Amino acid sequence: MSLHHTSQFAIVTLISLLPVCALSAETGHDQAPSAVSAEDLATVGERIRQTGAQMREDMKEARARMEARKAQQEAEHRQEAERARQQAMKEAEEQAAIKELKQRQAKEAAQAQAHREAALKAAQAERERQLALATQGARDEQAAKERAAKALKEARKSSGVKAFADESQKERAARALREARQSAGVKAFAEDGL
Repeated sequence: MSLHHTSQFAIVTLISLLPVCALSAETGHDQAPSAVSAEDLATVGERIRQTGAQMREDMKEARARMEARKAQQEAEHRQEAERARQQAMKEAEEQAAIKELKQRQAKEAAQAQAHREAALKAAQAERERQLALATQGARDEQAAKERAAKALKEARKSSGVKAFADESQKERAARALREARQSAGVKAFAEDGL
């Protein structure tokens, strides 16, 4: 600011010397005239005041323009910073949404995989159970056939008077045959020819 004041002072001084130099040039003398009229001095003084006032006005306008430009630049900087902040927030929200979506998809995929594995295990367990039931049924059927065959064989061996005297053995054989037919069905004995 002192540079501005110094330059203003220099300009005012130069302007104030201009009329004196111009007046000496008009008179043709190398030295200043001895008598300057009061009107001339008043006119020169008025011009100097007007020039000073104009310079002050110009300085005020220049300062106002500079302050306005500075305020505008600060406003632009603030707006740019706000835009950058909003963009950063938007990008952060998008990243969070993408991350959440990926996590949800991974969770759903893991759940689907767990369901598939559970379904496969359940199907495998059911197959094993069916196989065990079929195996047990076949064993039971075979055991029933063997008991029925044994009972029938014993009943055939003991033919005659002894056979009629011992009804309980025949009853056991018949009961074993009935049980075998009930557990395996009539077809099982039809295949064996019993």
